[in-house]
Amino acid sequence: MIPEEIIKKIRRIHIKGSRTVNNMMAGQYKSVFRGSGIEFEEVREYSPGDDVKSIDWKVSARLGKPFIKLYREERESIVMLLIDMSGSLKFGTFSGMKLEKAAEVASVLAFSAIKNNDKVGAIFFTDKVEKYIPPKKGSGHIWRLITEIFTFTPDGKGTNITAALEFLSSVSRKKTFSFMISDFICSDHTKALKTARQRHELIGVIISDKGEFELPSSGIVSMTCFETYQNIMIDAGNKTLRERYFKLRQLYHKQIIERLKSARVDSVEISTEHSVADTLIQYFRYREKRMRLM
Repeated sequence: MIPEEIIKKIRRIHIKGSRTVNNMMAGQYKSVFRGSGIEFEEVREYSPGDDVKSIDWKVSARLGKPFIKLYREERESIVMLLIDMSGSLKFGTFSGMKLEKAAEVASVLAFSAIKNNDKVGAIFFTDKVEKYIPPKKGSGHIWRLITEIFTFTPDGKGTNITAALEFLSSVSRKKTFSFMISDFICSDHTKALKTARQRHELIGVIISDKGEFELPSSGIVSMTCFETYQNIMIDAGNKTLRERYFKLRQLYHKQIIERLKSARVDSVEISTEHSVADTLIQYFRYREKRMRLM
């Protein structure tokens, strides 16, 4: 049995994701995530103004007058959500755990995809691939996905994005739009990103929390790593130490973004205190503007 508290969270995120897509993001996703290719549909007689590059010369020669090939865009796409289930996603301060924010992101992306008649699948990973949910459609499928995020108990605690990307390539021969939802606290995965990028469209969604960057202004702070369980004591009353901690954490965050950028992977930054809808709408608009300039 799922505890009532968890069911309430699942229901809240499911409803919020649906309303966000229907009320705030209508058309945003559709305008920037298109089908994976085009399919031949038919030939018709050439008309003035048609692109001469579309002329089917074999058919034209056989029939004695020019005909052109018509294509239709292959609208149905596959959206994969690579969701980090490692121990560090259970961290959170005043605005909830990072895992809850990851679930909200997954919900909005899934509803956006399904509204566009795309299929949605998921890969849960820690330091290994923990669970694979094959792509499907339907609101009920999204309910299952959100439920799994809150109820699944992973074996691993660490983070291995390389393993998740390699698994993606093994189960998805067709191009996918894959969102990596993680805090990216792991070893260098640039090579794996570049390899997967050759087949799939990758977007990194970086989940963070304000408490990761700032120490309290006073007192002795006990810090435990959720992935290694190592514990250290820090004198937060030491201003120099607090400033150094902040700079080091900012540097690490910058390195995460640089890794994604070097692999030509878009990055979207979402803190636990930020609006998922506003952040994704801003990214979709940026992506649409970039596509128009290409």
